[in-house]
Amino acid sequence: MKLLMIGDIIGKPGRKAVKEVLPVLRHEFDINLVIGNGENAAGGIGLSLSTSRELLDSGIDVITTGNHVWTHKEIIPFLDGSLPILRPLNYPPSTPGRGHLYKNGVLVVNLMGRTFLGNFDCPFRAMDQLLANFEGKPKAIIVDFHAEATSEKVAMGRYLDGRVSAVLGTHTHVGTIDARILPGGTAHVTDVGMVGPAESVIGDDIEEVINRFLTQIPRRLSVGRGRVNFDAIFVEVNDSTGEAVDIKRIQRVVD
Repeated sequence: MKLLMIGDIIGKPGRKAVKEVLPVLRHEFDINLVIGNGENAAGGIGLSLSTSRELLDSGIDVITTGNHVWTHKEIIPFLDGSLPILRPLNYPPSTPGRGHLYKNGVLVVNLMGRTFLGNFDCPFRAMDQLLANFEGKPKAIIVDFHAEATSEKVAMGRYLDGRVSAVLGTHTHVGTIDARILPGGTAHVTDVGMVGPAESVIGDDIEEVINRFLTQIPRRLSVGRGRVNFDAIFVEVNDSTGEAVDIKRIQRVVD
């Protein structure tokens, strides 16, 4: 089983890059399932119905999200529908949407960290409960852990080592160099990175971000411009055991 996890997709430049690069990667790596984090796909923050459909039409099989999933209210009714969109599992049980999805022989799970992000249910215990209660648990299980703190992301990888196929971090938009297979057979990376403008501050216009730091005046930020960095992680999973046998960082540049 060959899987691709695409980092946080930033606005129109990110969506355009996915449309251009993903078909090439699918062919090059013979990908069985593509997961993409789309919580910043609509104008740099949130996910709309039209942008979600655009990502799915571009070849993404499952869209994961995070703390910005609620920005565009129009998407909320579709979180319980037929579109393969996830919100973090560790929101309260009454929250619209779902935190996991079985697709193409893979259980995809979306979790969110709590450090610096908010008061959510414990992602560690939420994952324990899911693994304990999931009937006919598949061999391949991929977790998008949308979290801010490096320590929380590394801890989750260690906590789930040997119990899932991969724990792949998102949210900070800066890809880390620690892609590896942990001792128990779980592939892990602290952050996949982003699909967004290279000349930016984590996808946003440089001057606008600096101005906000200098003035401390809250304002909506614009998506950066120019060439786009495409960050993704490739994971190969043993079909019989569910253990990861390979993990690679993939980086492309789109003009």
